[in-house]
Amino acid sequence: MSMDKMQLAKEAVRRAKAAGAEYADARLVRLNLEELSVKNGAPGEAGAPEEWGVGVRVRNDGCFGFGARPLVAGSELEAVTEAAQAAVECAGSLKGAMRTPTGWAELSGDQADSYETPVERDPFSVPVAERLELLQEANASMDQHDSVVSRRAHCSLRREEQWQASSEGAALHQLLIRTGAGMDVTAAANGQVQRRSHPSSWGNYKSGGWEHVEAMELPLAGPRLCEEAVALCSADPCPSGERTVVIGASQLALQIHESVGHPNELDRVHGHEVDLAGSSFATTEKLGGFQYGSELVNLVADSTIPGGLDTRGWDDECVPSNRWHVVKDGIFSGYHTSREWAHTVGEAGSKGTARAEGWRNPPIIRITNLSLQPGTWDFDSLIADCEDGSIFMDFVKMWSIDQRRLNFQFTCEVAWEIQGGKLGRMLRNPTYQGRTPDFWGSCDAICGPDHWDLWGVSNCGKGNPMQTAEMSHGAAPARFRELTLVGAE
Repeated sequence: MSMDKMQLAKEAVRRAKAAGAEYADARLVRLNLEELSVKNGAPGEAGAPEEWGVGVRVRNDGCFGFGARPLVAGSELEAVTEAAQAAVECAGSLKGAMRTPTGWAELSGDQADSYETPVERDPFSVPVAERLELLQEANASMDQHDSVVSRRAHCSLRREEQWQASSEGAALHQLLIRTGAGMDVTAAANGQVQRRSHPSSWGNYKSGGWEHVEAMELPLAGPRLCEEAVALCSADPCPSGERTVVIGASQLALQIHESVGHPNELDRVHGHEVDLAGSSFATTEKLGGFQYGSELVNLVADSTIPGGLDTRGWDDECVPSNRWHVVKDGIFSGYHTSREWAHTVGEAGSKGTARAEGWRNPPIIRITNLSLQPGTWDFDSLIADCEDGSIFMDFVKMWSIDQRRLNFQFTCEVAWEIQGGKLGRMLRNPTYQGRTPDFWGSCDAICGPDHWDLWGVSNCGKGNPMQTAEMSHGAAPARFRELTLVGAE
């Protein structure tokens, strides 16, 4: 029996219902990745994995069940039938262990629609030879000094197509494309090994096409990266003590991810999915009144923003994309929620942040695109407004954060001391630490929209078994008063 993909998703739902499910949804997912790198002038890692399968989730008497199968041409109907039956059996087996029924936010009305990532140049249509030539040119641009011991340039393409149906009448199609690239160089001299990266420590990824990579102009950054990596090997270590610190946008993106994004995933708050520094200090009694930061701090979650890695039409529970404040004027204002957990904070519906990695996993709450809203400062004016001895730092090198996402420490790749209103001597291994509300509470200036960009995180891990998800964090450089610096040496 042959049927199109949406019909197949609907058939999976129908068979789950026939097997006894009260509610069922099904996702057919085709995933294509292409990874390519050049290291020290030679081709490095390369791969083009592809996945194609179906995941079916059901809910019976307040208990979820999930089943998944790979899809093979000619036996698709058998696979969706097996996945549907496995999901119903799973729910039945787990029911005996259920303490209380799970919550569930209903969706009203049939949904039949489609969403596609806007793309100017399809990255998968760009010849491998063209991609490789760009990476080789970028790699060669960093070969400028005898102290250089490693040079790497890389690009990554991702294409995910979904067909999603539910027993509530959803019939949704999505085509999600993202493109990313980056480069880094490592130098060794004077007993030091130092690294510089571009455009961030992990590159940068955005939803869209090859035009994003072309706009990076990677080869132009190579000489500067090489010069800075070598200079860091002779630079003074960053001092300790309390200082005024201006943090660059790339580093702030990770700070947002770790100290705002993860602690505001509502399943973590309730003690679920607590692997990988899970749990949260942002407990539910704080919602609506807790001072998360200064009144300048506005952090907005937005799965509709152009270029975001989690910009899409719907999440994996068929909930439309959304935009809301997590922190508004410094006050903790909203969680990332799912249909299962929204009721625990008195909300009738999910904000649409339940996602699964591919077809073989059930959806869990994930950070969506979460951004610090820009302020009004020009970067040069902000630096000029800092007292002598202040520090500007950027590009994460290493970090740690406690299981409640409260106490943290970050080390950056590079820093400059501010003297006379300008960036002065370069400093190595700048390290700051703090407590999340104290850190955001010390923010007294944020650069404006001209300095703001989205930074894509392509490898966020959560759950057990672990799932990987992608999201973006927008930021501009910002100033923080009396930040504690730790001498890493």
